Amino acid sequence: MSQLQKLLLSVLSGQGDHSIGFTDLVKLISRLGFDMRIKGSHHIFTLQGVEEIINLQPKGSRAKPYQVKQVRELIVKHKLQLKGPDDEQQI
Repeated sequence: MSQLQKLLLSVLSGQGDHSIGFTDLVKLISRLGFDMRIKGSHHIFTLQGVEEIINLQPKGSRAKPYQVKQVRELIVKHKLQLKGPDDEQQI
């Protein structure tokens, strides 16, 4: 199991939302197929066919727990899955 898959399981479990790294969450969302644009500290993600927009800002090196929850809810609601090669790259 790749580290990205482990991160996805961690996000979906809902345990430890406060310990998810910001850059790790950005990589996860990108691999779910979202397009990213950056405006200041805001990382804004959109995906064709998904009405909601994800707007993330870091809190130090971590993602904000309520934003991790929003990502989890979108993954579950739209049944999103990782896209791209299933590799063992470090995240």
